[in-house]
Amino acid sequence: MGKYFGTDGFRGEANKDLTFDHAIKIGRFLGWYYGANQGKKAKVVIGKDTRRSSYMFEYALCTGLMASGADAYIMHVTTTPSVAYIARVDDFDCGIMISASHNPFYDNGIKLLNGNGEKMDEETILKVEDYIDGRIDIPIATREEIGRTVDYVEGRNRYIGHLISMSKYSFKGVKVGLDCANGAAWQIAKGIFDALGAKTYVMNAEPDGLNINTNCGSTHIEHLQKFVVDNKLDVGFAYDGDADRCLGVDEKGNVITGDHTLYIYGLYMKERGKLLNNKVVTTVMSNFGLYKALDKVGIEYEKTAVGDKYVYENMVQTGNRLGGEQSGHTIFLKYETTGDGILTSLKLMEVMLAKKKPMSELAAPVVFYPQVLKNVRVNSKPDAQNDPDVQHAVKLVADTLGDTGRILVRESGTEPVIRVMVEAESDDICEKYVDEVIDVIKEKGHLSK
Repeated sequence: MGKYFGTDGFRGEANKDLTFDHAIKIGRFLGWYYGANQGKKAKVVIGKDTRRSSYMFEYALCTGLMASGADAYIMHVTTTPSVAYIARVDDFDCGIMISASHNPFYDNGIKLLNGNGEKMDEETILKVEDYIDGRIDIPIATREEIGRTVDYVEGRNRYIGHLISMSKYSFKGVKVGLDCANGAAWQIAKGIFDALGAKTYVMNAEPDGLNINTNCGSTHIEHLQKFVVDNKLDVGFAYDGDADRCLGVDEKGNVITGDHTLYIYGLYMKERGKLLNNKVVTTVMSNFGLYKALDKVGIEYEKTAVGDKYVYENMVQTGNRLGGEQSGHTIFLKYETTGDGILTSLKLMEVMLAKKKPMSELAAPVVFYPQVLKNVRVNSKPDAQNDPDVQHAVKLVADTLGDTGRILVRESGTEPVIRVMVEAESDDICEKYVDEVIDVIKEKGHLSK
């Protein structure tokens, strides 16, 4: 991770951590780097979510791009995966998504994608940061070299057509609830489900610039749970602010997490001979119950660090075709390069219709283990993590749990915090073993004062 950009872009409170000036400079550098620097005029596609500041950052990025001689193609309010898709299929030099995902409205972010629709490589990100900090000088475009903006709503429409075309079944007669989080999915998701024949019930699709993710969407799934039960729906899907993740709700009101999705669709692929390598890719935060369920049906798995970036990297390196996070980022590598909440919901619908089973039955084999996670503020994350006595305490817990649970101790990527997590057969067991490890961290003097 760089000075400004983390694993999912440059993110922070709008005009405090991430400012209008930052956006202009990012546009300036990308417009030059992919354009005049290579002796051509750059083409960059831009999308945004519904938060108030997204419009400001859109104009700032366009200003920077045009000042460096690039043409900025504006998709307006759209999803992160749509920008990734269009960057790839319409031959753009790069893509930019303005969103802070599931964060509150006053935060925002700038996500950079390469021409293949993948997250931008670290080397280019570091060059962007060097320009922001004044360590690189680049020329400004003049006369006919100045860039222009192009209204590119057709790109969003092409993405919608892409998703509709992937459905193998009519949704006619299926009652579906959608929670659009007052975010990027609000103009897209309902139209897709309607086009496929579903009886679509929508909530939180009235964005006002300030209500994105507010008590709605995948981070507040309880509202969709009630909505599905109250309206006697067959299934429900909740997206986050930029719609790159999806959580579901079955007809009984139970939550369908990203782990459930990996099991449901992984088994469906295996049964049709489509699960290459017989593996799904998870992160270390997937629930132990997922692994037990996968073991029972003979599906293998890999574990990566937390972050869909690492899931995608593993999939590219190994050829695995399905991966994701418990939080709802699911990557279907055959179709897209990033998590796509709407695609995920369509794929879950496909399994329901193909197997003629309710979502509750499809998800039933994944029985989540109780989990306790505690954060410990420490003076030095590496010192605490690598302390022999702490490692010994962790090993004792792991050996004691055996195949009835697991322990995970990891460093926070953004705070001076060690996270201690235990999954086991009861909350009491989880609590006991988490506290045992934390007591050793405390006894060895690692706690910050």
